[in-house]
Amino acid sequence: MAFVITDECLSCGSCASQCPAEAIEMGELHYEIDKEKCLDCGSCASQCPAEAIVSE
Repeated sequence: MAFVITDECLSCGSCASQCPAEAIEMGELHYEIDKEKCLDCGSCASQCPAEAIVSE
């Protein structure tokens, strides 16, 4: 089960810098997680100041 970034994302980039799989990139409106690359480790969710990253 991969993680997803909700519309609550502040686009701060703290999640992308913590992702060991480099699965997070800036999307059209906010950062997005590539479900194919996501390792489901939760590193990104623990770093999100807006709590905008949730399990799918």
